[in-house]
Amino acid sequence: MKVIELCHALAVEIESPNLNVDNVPSIGTLLSCCQGLVIIDKEASTVRLVHFTLQEYLRAHGTAHSTMAETCLSYLNSQQVKAISKNHSPDLQGTPFLEYSSMYWGMHAKRDLSDCAKLLALKLFDDYNNHISTRTLLKAQEYPYAINFDEYYLFSGLHCASPFGIVEIVTGLIQVEGCDINEKDCVGNTPLLWAALNGRERVVEMRLKRDDVGPDIPGNNGQTPLLCAAWNGQVEAVKFLLERDEINSNKPDNDGRTSLWGAALNGHVEVLKLLLERDEVNPDEADNDGRTPLHCAAVSGHEGVVKMLLERREVNPDKPAQDDLTPLLGAAFYGDEGVVKMLLERDEVNPDKPYNDGRTPLWCAALNGHVEVVKLLLERVDVNPDEPDNNGQTPLLHAARNSHSGVAKLLLGRDDVNPDKPDNGDRTPLSWAAGGGHSGIVEMLLGTRGVTPDTMDNSGLTPLAWAAEHKHTRVVEMILQRCSPSQDIVMTDPTDQKAPTRRSARVAKRRLADHVSAPQSAGSTPHIDPFPAAPPELSRRRSKRIRRS
Repeated sequence: MKVIELCHALAVEIESPNLNVDNVPSIGTLLSCCQGLVIIDKEASTVRLVHFTLQEYLRAHGTAHSTMAETCLSYLNSQQVKAISKNHSPDLQGTPFLEYSSMYWGMHAKRDLSDCAKLLALKLFDDYNNHISTRTLLKAQEYPYAINFDEYYLFSGLHCASPFGIVEIVTGLIQVEGCDINEKDCVGNTPLLWAALNGRERVVEMRLKRDDVGPDIPGNNGQTPLLCAAWNGQVEAVKFLLERDEINSNKPDNDGRTSLWGAALNGHVEVLKLLLERDEVNPDEADNDGRTPLHCAAVSGHEGVVKMLLERREVNPDKPAQDDLTPLLGAAFYGDEGVVKMLLERDEVNPDKPYNDGRTPLWCAALNGHVEVVKLLLERVDVNPDEPDNNGQTPLLHAARNSHSGVAKLLLGRDDVNPDKPDNGDRTPLSWAAGGGHSGIVEMLLGTRGVTPDTMDNSGLTPLAWAAEHKHTRVVEMILQRCSPSQDIVMTDPTDQKAPTRRSARVAKRRLADHVSAPQSAGSTPHIDPFPAAPPELSRRRSKRIRRS
């Protein structure tokens, strides 16, 4: 909690309809009253207890949560806060406790709900749809579609209490005459959808006991309560939902992603087991981009999920997505040795099948320096270790370019790898390594038969020129030992940056001191998007828990 939030919280009088700013203590008063039990972090402007044991004591012997819930709700019910228009962003300087109260009153009430807090919550919900806290709470969520919060939207007290999981309040609201338990709010969620999304098993169970609850009503993006619960690994909620006959356990959202797809992406093994027991669930169902649950598990490195899916006969382990991404490509890119090994054990898997830009699994593993994965792939006779991508760049070139010496050593030990193979711009592995200043790789390449140190690329630059251009003194010295003293190198003239001039290799080192450097990107390690067409969940490594609402 921020210091200013705590000061304004201390000024709140429980159940008072008005806020009195004269009650707000100064920071000095706050510290003196706490007698050293709290510490202020000046950089973060936050306040915390002096030791975690004090927090444990207060939790065991105090009523901190119920008091905080009552304080937050009293603040939100005050005339000053209720007067703020919902259709405008609030001035947090004038109401510094508004954001905290809106976001966390339910968390405190869930842990310790007093009768006072319950009454204050029901009072807040009398006209919650027009309260400014609805805007604050909803804007903190993540949505797979655009929401315009400047327009009028429906968000009832039942929609608010459901994600907090406050069973007593939910029960009271449902019993109110005229309550529509299946009503969608402004973001397209029903109260049940909110509860399932946040793993509130007791609320889900309570709702599903009612015959008038629609257990399979989707949100605006087609997501159902089951999909949301499965996505976030809420095992008990999934169990409750699967007990209802109306549930379609293979129902996809608007992006074609099923409950199984989401569980596989996030590695929720127990949820996956429950879903795979259902006859209607297709374990190989692809989303709109052609990515299957196996794609998701392989890219995310969930070995247990991959093993379970590969045991199913319906699953094609080499099924390409619309952009030709295969599970093996994704696993190789991220270096998941266990997943790669399982996939390579399958006869249906082509270990050399490329992505739509020509990148093979070996290429991907070499790019990121995954030595063990490279070893596994090189053991296969049906893998071409010198296969270039559409830019003519080989696995060795990228190992050299990114200074992956372990991978480079493995590839240079192969007779079927050309150590001097140029890309479409006629830059060789040595050229890229020299430009990047990777002296270890340069030494390795210079000691390899077939590597020509003075090969010129399409821009007229040799490896020596690239090293000199970027002031890599050690690399320049190494190449000079292999070059003829009279060899010319192409370097930018500091007096005329538009025209390259030829200089003797003898003056290369002298010119390094005052040479005008080329743009840094010319020889540096590139940032390469692994699979540009992939959705964020598949191109972002180790996907975080994704809240779909």
